[in-house]
Amino acid sequence: MHPFFFKVEKSWIIAGFLFSLATLPVFAGENPVRGAITESEVNAAQQALCDGLVRIGKIYKDGGDYKAAASQVLDDLYDYNEGKVFFKPTLASGKNTFRPTREGALAYFVGGNGSFPEDSGFALKQWVKVRYDNNASENGIQIHGDIAITMGNVYLTSAKGDEVMVDKTFVFRRCKDGKLRLCAHKSALPFDPAK
Repeated sequence: MHPFFFKVEKSWIIAGFLFSLATLPVFAGENPVRGAITESEVNAAQQALCDGLVRIGKIYKDGGDYKAAASQVLDDLYDYNEGKVFFKPTLASGKNTFRPTREGALAYFVGGNGSFPEDSGFALKQWVKVRYDNNASENGIQIHGDIAITMGNVYLTSAKGDEVMVDKTFVFRRCKDGKLRLCAHKSALPFDPAK
C-alpha cells in the first residue's frame, strides 16, 4: 500500500473515532461521564424533599394548587417515571402500606383519592420546618456508583412548634438526566417500648 493512502486511511479512522466520542451524548440521550454520586448530592436531594414538604403545605394553606406542587415533588425526587420505587411512608398501613405507584405516593402526600381512603395528606399537615440527619453511622451515607443509601432521622415541625421525629432509610439512584431520585423510601415512627 502506498504510504499516502495509509496516512489518509489512518486519519479518517482517528477522525471518525473522535467524532463518535464527541457526539455520543447526543445520540445516547445522556451524558455518559457523570462519575459516582457525591455526599453533597445526597444531602441536596434530602434537603429538596424536606423543602418540598414545607412548600406543599404552604401552597395548601394559601389556597393554591397543592396537588400540582406535590406532583412536581414526586417527579423531581422519586423515580416513578423511569424505574421502580419502594415507598413505605410513615403513616401508611394495611393493604396500602407500600406505595409502588405514583398514584399511591400522591395520595399519601395530599389525600383525596378513593383508592386510598385512609390518606388525609401527610404534606397537608402544614409543616413549617423539616430537617434531616444521617446518623446511622459516622456520616450515615453509603455510595455505590450510581446508588446511594442514607439512614437517620427526619424532624418535622408543625405550626404550633411541635416536632415529630421519624426514622428514615432513603435509597437514591442517578437517573438518565443525571438527577438523583428516590428508588426506596422507608420511614417510620421510632419504636416505643412502653407501647
